[in-house]
Amino acid sequence: MKKIYGMIICISLVILSCATADVPVEEPEVLIPSLPVEEAAPVPEEEEHATEVAVETFDPSSITQEIFDEAKNDVQLLIEKLNRIIRNRDYGTWVTYLGQNYLDVISDPGFLSRLSESARLKNQKIVLGSAEDYFMYVVVPSRANDRVDDIEFIDTNQVKAFTITSKGQRLILYNLEKEGGNWKIVG
Repeated sequence: MKKIYGMIICISLVILSCATADVPVEEPEVLIPSLPVEEAAPVPEEEEHATEVAVETFDPSSITQEIFDEAKNDVQLLIEKLNRIIRNRDYGTWVTYLGQNYLDVISDPGFLSRLSESARLKNQKIVLGSAEDYFMYVVVPSRANDRVDDIEFIDTNQVKAFTITSKGQRLILYNLEKEGGNWKIVG
């Protein structure tokens, strides 16, 4: 009987110790909480088709190198300006760089409550109650020294700004949209 148990244990160990292929684990790209995903309302069929056509019509390769370079330079300058604003804890100026939808999201009591449950904020006994709290306790500690290494056009007026870590990983810093000639944070 002992031999059978010994064999079962040996076989189990052999099976459990078999090598498996390493599967890379991707880390989250977003450095601060992004806009929460909202449940989409049903879209009438003709509107759905129109949306598909609009999405299909943008081709990132249609962006010329000149437009790309200009946008990247503008975004880099914006992030440098935002870094100074954030380091100075100037909420009043920072909020002028937000798109209205993003401001609505970070002002939402449900969003603030969920974010207040994060380990870092809970450990510090911080409860977010406003967009200004979000700025002071989430943005200021994490965003004062951002650097834009790359951008990616999502649409002719929308880009994602990325930083690249020392390990070569691209992390999303901001989703930006050009409104009235100025870039605004939309996520």
